[in-house]
Amino acid sequence: MSGPSLAGRDLSAPSGHGDRRFQPSLVDRRRRRARQLLRSLPLFAFAALVLGVDWHAGRFATTENAAQIASQAAPTVVVAVGMTFVMLTGGIDLSVGALMFVGAGLAGHLALSGAPFAAAAAVMVVVGLTGGLVNAVLVTRLGLIPFVATLATLYIGRGVGRWITETRAMNLPEDFLAFGAAAWLGIPAVVWVAALVAVAGQFGLSCTPFGRQLYALGSNADAARKAGVNTRRLTAAVYAVSGACAGLGGLLALSRLGSVSPRFGELYEFEAITAAVLGGASLYGGRGQVLPGTVVGAGLITTIFSALVTLQANPYLYPLITAVVIFAVVLIDTLYTRPSAG
Repeated sequence: MSGPSLAGRDLSAPSGHGDRRFQPSLVDRRRRRARQLLRSLPLFAFAALVLGVDWHAGRFATTENAAQIASQAAPTVVVAVGMTFVMLTGGIDLSVGALMFVGAGLAGHLALSGAPFAAAAAVMVVVGLTGGLVNAVLVTRLGLIPFVATLATLYIGRGVGRWITETRAMNLPEDFLAFGAAAWLGIPAVVWVAALVAVAGQFGLSCTPFGRQLYALGSNADAARKAGVNTRRLTAAVYAVSGACAGLGGLLALSRLGSVSPRFGELYEFEAITAAVLGGASLYGGRGQVLPGTVVGAGLITTIFSALVTLQANPYLYPLITAVVIFAVVLIDTLYTRPSAG
């Protein structure tokens, strides 16, 4: 006997239980919605913060204040771009603030001795790059855990910086402040620099083999190694990028302050990590983006502190609020990572 005819049947429709494996389950849909919500959370928080402070204190959501916040956020954006590259590999760089301090101390001595602004600026970037290469050697050649290696260079850098500055503030020549106050097309120069770094960073991640290999390394180092990726060289490169970004970010911060204090660069490592994670980067590696992610995260952090000043909050609350933000960021990353691992 011949089997039942297939004529008139809709072959595109699912037939039987076997096709259900191709349909997303309710749990999968919920996880996808949760990931989308967590990804959008920084933008919602940013908008709510601006509108709430403007409603309470007034004159917060203005063009002038936005330009001021953008200028304040520029150094954090640059440092956080480098941190994003490191975090994509599953690493961390705690030394960025110390590298900023060492570079600022050397640049300050050069500037006070009569060296041009360009020479002092180049020294800061070179110092940052050199520190990044030291971290790269510690991690890739000596096999130290990134947290331990960069924690060590943080303390070493702080000690070297205090030795260079003799723990005294240095007021720099007007060249530094002139750069920090400069504007092109009505936009502060430091914002232009941060924007160029962010665009270059996102281009490198999205449009180059280097960026694709970073995601592969962070997602599965063994698989990337078996696919022919030079994981050691790639890891070394991201620490060099992070160090160079720390030097450039220190230059932007110094050009706005005009002086090197014994606490210059402190807590920038935590701000950079927080900005990257708020922007979608994972502490476990393999996920993150500069635009709009890290940039939005840096803007949100800076806006929070600007709002505290506007609201005349107790300065002693700042560390507590910083701790709450960092805890929330780690919690978001854990919730964001958990669904994707399911």
